[in-house]
This record gives sequence, structure tokens and C-alpha cells, in this order.
Amino acid sequence: MRTAPTILHLDMDAFYASAEQAAKPSLRGKAVVVGGLGPRGVVATASYEARRFGVHSAMPMGQARRLAPNAAYLVPRFGLYREVSEQVMGLLRQLSPLVEPLSLDEAFVDLEAGGVADDEASARAVGERLRADILRVTGLTGSVGLAVSKMLAKIASEEAKPDGLVLIPPGTERGRLGPMPVRVLPGVGPATGDHLRRAGITTVAEIAEAGEDELVRLLGKAHGGALYAMALARDERPVVAERDTKSVSVEDTYDVDIHDRVRVRMEVARLADRCVQRLRAAGHSGRTIVLKVRRFDFSTLTRSETLRGPTDDPAVVREAAARLLESVDTTGGVRLLGVGVSGLADFTQEDLFAQAHAVVQTESLAPGAEGEEAVAVPVDPVAGESGAVAGSGAGEAAGEPVAAAERRWPSGHDVRHAVHGPGWVQGSGLGRVTVRFETPDSAPGRVRTFRTDDPDLEPSDPLPLVVAEDGAAAAASGDGEDPGGAAPMAGGAAG
Repeated sequence: MRTAPTILHLDMDAFYASAEQAAKPSLRGKAVVVGGLGPRGVVATASYEARRFGVHSAMPMGQARRLAPNAAYLVPRFGLYREVSEQVMGLLRQLSPLVEPLSLDEAFVDLEAGGVADDEASARAVGERLRADILRVTGLTGSVGLAVSKMLAKIASEEAKPDGLVLIPPGTERGRLGPMPVRVLPGVGPATGDHLRRAGITTVAEIAEAGEDELVRLLGKAHGGALYAMALARDERPVVAERDTKSVSVEDTYDVDIHDRVRVRMEVARLADRCVQRLRAAGHSGRTIVLKVRRFDFSTLTRSETLRGPTDDPAVVREAAARLLESVDTTGGVRLLGVGVSGLADFTQEDLFAQAHAVVQTESLAPGAEGEEAVAVPVDPVAGESGAVAGSGAGEAAGEPVAAAERRWPSGHDVRHAVHGPGWVQGSGLGRVTVRFETPDSAPGRVRTFRTDDPDLEPSDPLPLVVAEDGAAAAASGDGEDPGGAAPMAGGAAG
């Protein structure tokens, strides 16, 4: 392990909710919850004001509403979050070539590799400068941890929240870790924590005292050995700049089970198109098409078809997904659908659709079990296409015209009125949409209500959160896409 605290961990503070507060002056200092707003919705991020009521990420939205009934509940705007994330990651890459993003709002940086820090003083100075730069460019705050290893740097950034910096001096690691609960260590989830508690082990110091042999007996050779090493503050994992993407996938969870077979087919086609969009954006193609279906009884089925070569053709993926759907009984109702592509490559092979001898594999899973691993492109951590923000609904089928009266007005999304200018949707229903007219650099705005088919009201892209001195957007808006679900990245719930 290195001798200077030159591994930095950045974690943006309540990222999605903070971005919404920065964009909406009327919500600053108030409880904000971002996630799927349907009956099966899940909290993606809660502002610190909402957390005081007990609201936290991954909580069912219905429970959050009971705890904080007066909070603002908003549908995610992933286009905006990605743009802000790109600004932040750009600042990190100015520090070092070794930047390891974990999600949109979280990353490790090897400062030593960038030649910007080689001792405690220089590392702290870089961390403070980074926090100031993030605030200047995005208007948001982030917390920084500095230590000699990735594990310790992440623990330090958690201690620094919100809007702080914590540096763990070399040589103090074991004393700092000792009294902490076992759950602070990577890989110790609820099940492992309970198993250790039953053995009388509740703190990191007690893990070290138990010894490696006892940990191996309790947890197995690999897990027990790794946990013992971490309890001794040993972590040799390097910062890795690039990660191999195993697959690209999109999913939607529906507020109401879908029984209509035609509707199911349309949803699968729509998901296939969205999956190919992500595939192409990542510069990949893939050989294996995967369909995921979660039925009314929570049983999850996956079907996969392997082509003779990689493709990024939406027609090929649509047709393959449709063939896979034919082998699935959906008569009892469907609560979740997903389409993925794995076996990734950086080239394509033409005329795959003409190949009639694809290999088809089938897997049936017990109720509540997970399907094939679906590691999404690292763009929408937390809540993206995986259904982590469940209950946001499915949107219209690709290519299907939508009448003006049927336009959807997701809460929190941006609009522009021909007379009143830019604003955001505060709520909609019963043929009406309520809009608050304000911008990131204005005072809290007025609220007005319109018919949902008002020709003067149109959806729009988000405005920049910060305008640089030269008038250019420092943290610009996204692509205005439908946020129907969430991408299953690790660490996706914004801290």
C-alpha cells in the first residue's frame, strides 16, 4: 500500500435531488424526493431535508409519501444528470488519467498517477480545490475522502457528508476503523452482517480479533480472507480507469400489470429500440439478445438468443426479442419487461437477420429471483432503465403518434409557455397541468394552471444550472428523454 493519502473518492451530495433544487429556486431548502411516482415507485434520491423525515434511497415511494407528505416528488431527469456528471468527471480527469467512475455521482481518482499530490498537504489542497471547482461549474456540492486505499477513501467521503472533506492520515487507519460497525466494510451487507452478529462480531476491531481462520470458517475462504484483510486496513485494489461492460439493458416496471398481449409486444419493441440506442451510444454491438419478464406472481423468466455475430441493428434486436416473447406465457399479467444485449463487441456483422440458426436458451426463475446479470452502460446509475425507479410507467410505443390531449407531463420536467416562458411541471391530472414559472437564476416563480392540450405549452430541455461569466452554460441540460426507468449501476442511489 502507498504511504501518502493520494487516492481520492468523490461522492456528490444527494445528487439528483440537489440538481433539482439548483434548477428550481422554490425547492431550495425544502424536502425533495426523486424517483418513480407510481404505486410501485422507488426513491432514487432524497434531499437532506427529506432525510430528516426518514426518507432514503431504495424506499418504496408510498412509504416515503407517508413519512414526508409535504415533500416535492419529482420524476428523474436523466439527461440533466448526465450532463452535470460529465462536467464533474471532466474536472476529475484534469487531475489524473486514472479516474474510476462508479456511477454518475461517484468516482475514485489516483492523484499520484496524475502527479498532483504526493503527501498529505498536497492531497488536501487538491481535494479542496476540486470541491470549489465543482461548486463553481455545476452549482452543486460534493464530499471528498482522501486515504491510502480505495476502501478508506470511500469511508472518509461518507464521513465528510455533506459538503466536506475528510483525510485519513497514514498510520491511523486501524484505530479509525476499529470501533466502526462491520457494515462499513465493502461486501458486508445485511446477510453477512447478521451472520457475523450471531457469531458475536459487530465491529471491525472484533473482526480483526477473531482472526483469519475464524472468518474463513464463518464466511468461506475468499470472503472471509478478504474481510479479514480489510479489517486490518489492507486494500491493494488499484484505481482502474476503464471497465469492461458486460451487457447493455433497459427495463420498465409498470404501475398496473399488463394483460393485453398486443401491448406487451409493443412494450418489448419499444424497449428493444431503447436498448439499441444505448448500445450504439456506448460504441458496442452484441451477439446475445436477452428478454426478461417478471410476471404477476413475481416469478422472473429470462429468454436469450445468441446470433452468429454481433449486431447493433434495431430491427434485428426487435425481431429477436419478439421471437423470445413467443415462448413466454403472459396471460396472468406482466409487471416488468426488459430487453438486453450481451456478448459485446466493437464491430458489427451485417445480414444477421437472415441467419436462421440462432441458439436459444431458456431459464425460469423462482418468484423473486433475479434474472441474467444485466450490467448497464455506465450512464444512468441509480435509477435508469433497470426499473430501479419503478412505477414511472412505460410511455408510448416507438413510432406511435400521440395526440396532444394525451401528452404526458411528468412532475418536475421542463416546459415552456409561449407567453409565460420557461417553467417546470408541478403536477398534472384531470386534464390540467400546473406549472411553476421560474429558472435556476430567478426568484421563486408564480404558479399557473393550463389544460393539458394547451397549444402554447410545450415540453422543453432543462436550462443550465450555472451560466459561466462568458455567458456559456457551465452545466447544461440533457436530451429530454423519457426517464421511464433507471440503469442498474453500482452505487446508483445518489448520496
